Amino acid sequence: MQTVPLQLSDVIYNAATQSFEALVTVHDTVRERSYACAISAPITMEFEDAAKGLATQAMRRHSNGRSSGLHMPASIAPRHPHRLAGLRRMTIDTFAALRPRAA
Repeated sequence: MQTVPLQLSDVIYNAATQSFEALVTVHDTVRERSYACAISAPITMEFEDAAKGLATQAMRRHSNGRSSGLHMPASIAPRHPHRLAGLRRMTIDTFAALRPRAA
């Protein structure tokens, strides 16, 4: 079994979802990929156990992406860019909206 170096960045506990989250970078001989990982666990879980779970999830995703060739880089545009097109054109004049309340 080959050992692949991993780097865990910004490991946090999200109390809203009750999970540990991190950005895990897998350094492969061919490429380097980052994965946003999360594992459901209580806040009392040991950090080493949480890190091991996050690393396992990243390695699973990395090996699945390598074998199927379906992993896409994060820089690819969203699938539905037209959904936000109307919001980009909408501008709000904050001062004009608050002037009637100032008087």
